[in-house]
Amino acid sequence: MASHATGDGSIPPRDAAKRGLKRIMTVGGAYGTRNYTVKDLRDQKGKKVLVETATFSPEEAAAAEQAGIDTIKVRFDPAHPELVAAMRKAAPNTFMAFSVPLVAAASEVEAVRLGYDAMALGADAIMCQWSPRFVSAATEGGIPVQGHAGLVPRRSTWTGGLKAVGKTLEEAMWVYREIKALEDAGAYAVEVEVIPEKLLAEISRRTSLLTSSIGAGGGGDIQFVFAADILGNDPPPYPRHSKQYRQLFKMKEKMQAERVAGFQEFIDDVQQGRFPGPAHVIDAPDDLINTFINTVDREN
Repeated sequence: MASHATGDGSIPPRDAAKRGLKRIMTVGGAYGTRNYTVKDLRDQKGKKVLVETATFSPEEAAAAEQAGIDTIKVRFDPAHPELVAAMRKAAPNTFMAFSVPLVAAASEVEAVRLGYDAMALGADAIMCQWSPRFVSAATEGGIPVQGHAGLVPRRSTWTGGLKAVGKTLEEAMWVYREIKALEDAGAYAVEVEVIPEKLLAEISRRTSLLTSSIGAGGGGDIQFVFAADILGNDPPPYPRHSKQYRQLFKMKEKMQAERVAGFQEFIDDVQQGRFPGPAHVIDAPDDLINTFINTVDREN
């Protein structure tokens, strides 16, 4: 085995063990330390409800890790890999799945390539809205995959729009079969969105997949809420299934008002001759200006 790499955001083996972290190497070949491996997560099924969030900035990722969030999702834009790389660096010890774009892979080969690109940037898994065929190709390549079932927003035209799914027997059986198909394809987990709570509880008992509930109540193995909702990054209205633990949008509104006020005061100071004042300017040495004027005038 190669020696433990340094400068990768991980911590020394002895310290990692004390903190309950695991030494790992990603599919992409990077050494690191993590709070969970895929095996650890699957071992929690039926024993502990995990907590998951999706972060959209390095600051959110760092805060989620410091707070003790179990798993993090981040959006992976292949055209701008630097953002996920920054979030991976900000939360180096937390299990992190990169959410890959649905339309970025049009074949099994492209799905595997996209998955490998994500893993090379430090992903511990990928989250996708792909068909079981694409999922199977990725998992065969050794990539841990979390699928998506229930209300899949980008496929919501097939289920009647952005609304709850699974409130009829036909829909409930469809959700169950979708999840079992992902299980058969080799996924380790599935995000289940906006289905009845009791339905998710029954499905969770009948699949080996970790079920990540977003808007599907407490019947899953993981509770998933976006960081933007937890932190109240935006003003109302909010998704019904979310809860705001902070109202950062109000802080941002106050900051914006302070920005405007600062600019207004600057404008007024300039117009009234209060800025720049003596403290903001450089004094010339004695007689410099007179000497300068005389010298310039002689040259002209």
